[in-house]
Amino acid sequence: MTPIQRIREDLAMAMDRDPATRTRTEAFWVLSGLHAVWWYRMNHMLWGWGWKFIARFISQIVRWWTLIEIHPAAQIGNRLFIDHGAGVVIGETAIIGDDCMFYHGVTLGGQGDIKDGRRHPKLGNHVTVGAGALILGPITVGDSATVGAGAVVLKDVPNGRTVVGVPAREIPGPKNRNRS
Repeated sequence: MTPIQRIREDLAMAMDRDPATRTRTEAFWVLSGLHAVWWYRMNHMLWGWGWKFIARFISQIVRWWTLIEIHPAAQIGNRLFIDHGAGVVIGETAIIGDDCMFYHGVTLGGQGDIKDGRRHPKLGNHVTVGAGALILGPITVGDSATVGAGAVVLKDVPNGRTVVGVPAREIPGPKNRNRS
């Protein structure tokens, strides 16, 4: 996919997921979550080329500008949407699947434990993370899972489940029935 195609895909996704955004032009110019992800992609490329200091330096400028910190070494799939992104932090060894959505204040942070070379969480595809949620350590959040606002997730979350609270726990509901 060319960079222009990727930007078009991101703008279409933003229009789909953010009812407050009226036009693609508006999304292009004002959505800090899009800007942070676009700069992350460039920084991730620089990181991969071994230009680690430059990648980190630019990521810190982007953090100052967007209030979103994404480490250049993190692995992020396609169509991550960060809505009202202020305070989002994505750590160095975090892995994020395709079609995920974060609200403001989300942290994918380390806890000191290392598992499979990771200190940060791994999120599957189609994961939604609510405002202020903390997902800490080398845990896995499965495909189509939902993390409620303000939750502190310290253990793996199975596919399709919803977790809330401090510490996060599964809640009963239609999304959580008959799944394994």
